[in-house]
Amino acid sequence: MVYPTETFYALGADPFSRTALEQLFRVKAREPGHPIGLIAADTSMAFSLAREVPIDARRLADAFWPGPLTIVIPARDDLPPELTGPDGVAVRVSPNPVARALAAGLEHPITATSANLSGKPPAGSLAEARAMLGAKVKVYLEGGNLMASAPSTLVAVNREAWKMVRTGAISEDQIAAVLAGEQLK
Repeated sequence: MVYPTETFYALGADPFSRTALEQLFRVKAREPGHPIGLIAADTSMAFSLAREVPIDARRLADAFWPGPLTIVIPARDDLPPELTGPDGVAVRVSPNPVARALAAGLEHPITATSANLSGKPPAGSLAEARAMLGAKVKVYLEGGNLMASAPSTLVAVNREAWKMVRTGAISEDQIAAVLAGEQLK
């Protein structure tokens, strides 16, 4: 299924279904070894994926969720390997009501990889997603034209440190300010 988020359209599947994950990789023509990010309905659901929740992850979530910040947290050992990378599992809480409702209805996070073929630009409209993915996807949920100028920011956090993985809608300076205890303007 293709659905709207706060940044671009996403390709959604049940991340705990082996069949759904295999199909998602086929639809995107995505090589294995590139973890799939997730959207959760709320902070509690997001952090349920973690082996442990570093204090910096909580600070970032409090400051930026719901919003375009994906936090990579130490992953539980029982998560599918398609969801995890060396730094953990990537998850965010979207302000988009459709994205959050899908995760809430599923009762666990939903995949949130961009609705495009690997290597192509993300889809900002349903027409763009449909043009790239066509009949390989059965359900397309309209969410209007998404005007994000950047994807979600991706920050990896563990007990010792944090690092920028991908700069996006939230700047590194904003991340650093929150983690230094400064108030955002």
